[in-house]
Amino acid sequence: MIDGATLLTYMLVVLGLFLIPGPAVLMTLARAASGGRRIGIATGLGIAAGDLVHTIMATVGLSAILMTSALAFTVVKYAGVAYLVYLGISAFLEKTDRFDLPSVRPITAPRAFRQALVAEVLNPKTALFFLAFLPQFIQPGSPAILQLATLGIVFVAMSAAYTSLIAFGAGSVGAWLRRNPAIARWQGRVVGTVYLALGARLAFQEK
Repeated sequence: MIDGATLLTYMLVVLGLFLIPGPAVLMTLARAASGGRRIGIATGLGIAAGDLVHTIMATVGLSAILMTSALAFTVVKYAGVAYLVYLGISAFLEKTDRFDLPSVRPITAPRAFRQALVAEVLNPKTALFFLAFLPQFIQPGSPAILQLATLGIVFVAMSAAYTSLIAFGAGSVGAWLRRNPAIARWQGRVVGTVYLALGARLAFQEK
């Protein structure tokens, strides 16, 4: 299984990514603002359920690659590092001055859940992120499928908890974001730093 230090590092990285408002947070905020906390929580849970689907797909796919060839898994892992570095550089270069909450119509909680689930499952960027992100924390000497599943489940649980908190404080969080446009300018820098740090972490471990 994954050792405590690696799991803690993983959770801190995930938390760092969550703390910078992204599409999932903004959608949850918009739903909660238009339909209330229940709708916002349903949206967040739908996003988390979509992430669970990506976790299963990534776990099965990456485990199959590992069973076929350790070299192939290493290639996939380094390809993931390259993708994370690309995301980091892109985040640094992106010009953003403010956050815009997407306009949404009030709907029922089940429908909000379904829409968020489908949107997350069909998002190719999320699929690529899981394929690139999870292998960076795999350790030798323990079944990869168990490690991938553990990492994915932890991500999903943290996502559900965080978006639920966002839904509860939607009014305050939304107003705070609007009063602090500078946060948008720092978003790319912080997220970019996290992505680039993951690549550096792997390079350091291999030395």
